[in-house]
Amino acid sequence: MLMIYGFVSKLSNSYFTCVCESVNKLILTIIFLFSMAEEEPSDQKKYLEDSCQPKCVEPLLEYKACVQRIEGDDSGHKHCTGQYFDYWQCVDKCVAPKLLVTLK
Repeated sequence: MLMIYGFVSKLSNSYFTCVCESVNKLILTIIFLFSMAEEEPSDQKKYLEDSCQPKCVEPLLEYKACVQRIEGDDSGHKHCTGQYFDYWQCVDKCVAPKLLVTLK
């Protein structure tokens, strides 16, 4: 009988240790999640746009050349809207796959 009690006692201690470890992990996870919830989320889009701008130099140069070309236009008929949108389309095309991965 003593031998059976020793086996059950060892089993109970290991079960108790396992339960305690699980509870500790759960508590740490909850604390981590609450600490993350308190932090202000940062906008990754601006960072990604800055990192993608060097890849879109050609459309940017076309836009800047257009701006210089129409600088003296007083009529308001000339514009660089097409070049501006071409540049931002290039940036957005670079940013989109990277940004979608970071969204929760």
